[in-house]
Amino acid sequence: MKTLDVITIGRSSVDLYGDQVGGRLEDMGSFSKYIGGSPTNIACGAARLGLRTAVITAVGDEHMGRFIVEQLAREGVDTRGVKVDPERLTALVLLGIRDDSQFPLIFYRENCADMGLTEDDIDEGFVAEARAVLATGTHLSHPRTEAAVLKALTLARKHEARTALDIDYRPNLWGVAGHGEGESRFVESEAVTKKLQATLHLFDLIVGTEEEFHIAGGSTDTLAALRAVRAVSDATLVCKRGAKGAVAFTGGIPASLDDGESGPGFPIEVFNVLGAGDGFFSGLLKGWMEDADWPTALKYANVCGAFAVSRHGCTPAYPSLAEMAFFLDRGVVRPDLRNDQPLEQIHWSTNRTGGWPEMRVFAFDHRMQLEEMEGATPERIGAFKLLCLRAALAVADGRPGYGILCDNRLGRAALHAASGSGLWIGRPCEWPGSRPLTLEPELGSDCGGLVEWAREEVVKVLCFCHPDDAPEVRSQQEVTVKRVGRPRS
Repeated sequence: MKTLDVITIGRSSVDLYGDQVGGRLEDMGSFSKYIGGSPTNIACGAARLGLRTAVITAVGDEHMGRFIVEQLAREGVDTRGVKVDPERLTALVLLGIRDDSQFPLIFYRENCADMGLTEDDIDEGFVAEARAVLATGTHLSHPRTEAAVLKALTLARKHEARTALDIDYRPNLWGVAGHGEGESRFVESEAVTKKLQATLHLFDLIVGTEEEFHIAGGSTDTLAALRAVRAVSDATLVCKRGAKGAVAFTGGIPASLDDGESGPGFPIEVFNVLGAGDGFFSGLLKGWMEDADWPTALKYANVCGAFAVSRHGCTPAYPSLAEMAFFLDRGVVRPDLRNDQPLEQIHWSTNRTGGWPEMRVFAFDHRMQLEEMEGATPERIGAFKLLCLRAALAVADGRPGYGILCDNRLGRAALHAASGSGLWIGRPCEWPGSRPLTLEPELGSDCGGLVEWAREEVVKVLCFCHPDDAPEVRSQQEVTVKRVGRPRS
């Protein structure tokens, strides 16, 4: 029974994206952590569009490996194919956004977990559940991982599944460029071309940029390269052309790239080119798996690529199905999509994970009331709040739908201990009893202190208001509430 639409196979990583845009990677001062790796991004992006996806990869038995597995689950990706390797570390990538064409990055992949995949990690029953299997080029670069990929492809064809290749050529991951050249997208290599051409006949769909077809076809003339690929493969070839969109070739290669089948492009601002190809493939899969015509599939792909280049991060930038439908219906209102507020609201609201349809919350965020009690000290109040947390955990007993309200000033130990426990956590940010509303000093005048909060914590604000309040008081309080109401990325 085909319970999955697509299984992707290949690399997974933790991406640390520089928060400062426009500078050198050397000068980055802080980073945002996201899930990464082409097949991992594609699986998440396709899941957001409603496909049932899974990924075959490997992570380390450590914090970053657990982050990837947990984030995949939050995105709705089946994690049965994720191997936990006790001997190797999870791959890591440091990335920056210099401008619309420069994206410095460093791969930390020396003997990383996903490069430890072997044939034994490919389960026939699991592969048989999929309607399609998608491989990415990096895992053809080493005999061990190549064997795993070839086994997965052979099993896919045995069980009548479609097969796809994202060429995903990274010269330094093939050993033909140095560690400091992670940004490089093309270095000629006869050895890489020979390796790729030995596998191209296994695929029904092959996707790459012009440079990636250059390495697959062994020529820097794009049409000649496509013809060389066509000579060894009957696959549909989809060539990505950057701002010109993409074209699909189901048969012979014509005299011009413009003669291929194409879908509409979108005039948007390029903010970040990293992850655009993975977003593109996610949208393409949506159309391909629904047997849409190629112009429609390429339209979906171009939409997802447009979102990817408009936002910070890779997977976090990809749209939900509702978001894509809204965009296609409404069109481009402003080219910098990340600043399109109606679009961003749909993005934020439809890509949220871990809903709480029902909650039972134990509130012990009291501060002023406890401080006024006779004999109260910060130490005794903190110990009391730890007891409250223990009680909440005992009642929840691992079941969903339970939570707490706990502050950081007097209940810090309990607040920190609650993180990762499965409880919903509401954290107050108002100064107790203030009216008009005043925020805790720890937030700072611009609420920058929210960056220090655990990502699972929810802002709780107690604001005293009354219908008879003067208009200026109500207005002031609304401004204060809105300052902490903006969703964090």
